[in-house]
Amino acid sequence: MKIPGLIDIHVHLRDPGQTQKEDFLTGTSAALAGGVTTVLDMPNNLKPIFTLEALQEKMEIAKKKAVCDYGFYFGTDGENFEEFNKVKDLVIGLKIYFTLTTGKYLLDNPAKLEKVFETWPKDRVIIAHAQGDKIELALNLAKKFGNKLHITHLSTRNDLQKVLTAKVLNPNITCDVTPHHLFLTSADLLLLKGFGEVKPPLETEENQKFLWKNLKNIDCIATDHAPHTKEEKVSTNPPSGMPGLETMLPLLLNSVHEGKLTIEDIIRLTHTNPQRIFGIKQHNDTYIEVDLDEKYTIENKNLKTKCGWSPFAKNEIYGRVQKVFIRGTKVFENGQVLVKPGFGKFIYT
Repeated sequence: MKIPGLIDIHVHLRDPGQTQKEDFLTGTSAALAGGVTTVLDMPNNLKPIFTLEALQEKMEIAKKKAVCDYGFYFGTDGENFEEFNKVKDLVIGLKIYFTLTTGKYLLDNPAKLEKVFETWPKDRVIIAHAQGDKIELALNLAKKFGNKLHITHLSTRNDLQKVLTAKVLNPNITCDVTPHHLFLTSADLLLLKGFGEVKPPLETEENQKFLWKNLKNIDCIATDHAPHTKEEKVSTNPPSGMPGLETMLPLLLNSVHEGKLTIEDIIRLTHTNPQRIFGIKQHNDTYIEVDLDEKYTIENKNLKTKCGWSPFAKNEIYGRVQKVFIRGTKVFENGQVLVKPGFGKFIYT
């Protein structure tokens, strides 16, 4: 079956700064293996993407390594307003961490947040990492200043309900959920241990069921691909995050096999809505071919991601990516990347 190439609006490819975990070559290779033809990379690198200079450095690295198409988010510490106009035509949107995350990216100063929402160009999305009362804060700021606001990786009934209520009144509000919150729960931590540590954390089965029940009102599914090494994950203080680029589509295809989703649902959540929300224009000859009936087991040894593990390893599923085409060129077939580093193109919005 032929379907449009997936757009993953939330990845952390770790390059530059933490290339022992992932880099633009291994990360975009993993994307192709998962039927993802465009990735949007987050700004929380070891050297935060808070300046045009840092962004340009990252762009040059990606230009040499990427094998799928890619775009970038800008970041903010609440003080880099003078950079906004310099980068607005080079980025998909602005990432704000309202809630504590890995690294020093938290922005919770009310005055600075107001200034950010007021200053950021209104034709560019603000994507928010927010939970609890921080979601209400983000929604109120977007309403006050007229911003396009996307709330990412929603995981609980209460948080999703707040966003769904706001969406009814404000068409500029959108949201996503992750595959790991759809397919794993807190009960899986008994087996996964540190490999299941993620922010927001894995939730109860009750919360998970609420996500599935409301998937028709959710705009996107995004991986939040955030790899760490096995050594880090088995440590006494495992960092939060897990890979997801290679397993998102197979898990969704398996849900089609189980009757929980349709192919049309997958296209809406991973292609059509990402295009619409983030203003992405994808070439007509960018598509993937999948076998809906192939049954196999996800195995760590077959993964392209540099971290070399998946929380879904040993899962038996139906649905495999067979071929991937980008701009008419066959870039992936039967487990092999067919193009050289640098084939991927930087997307402009």
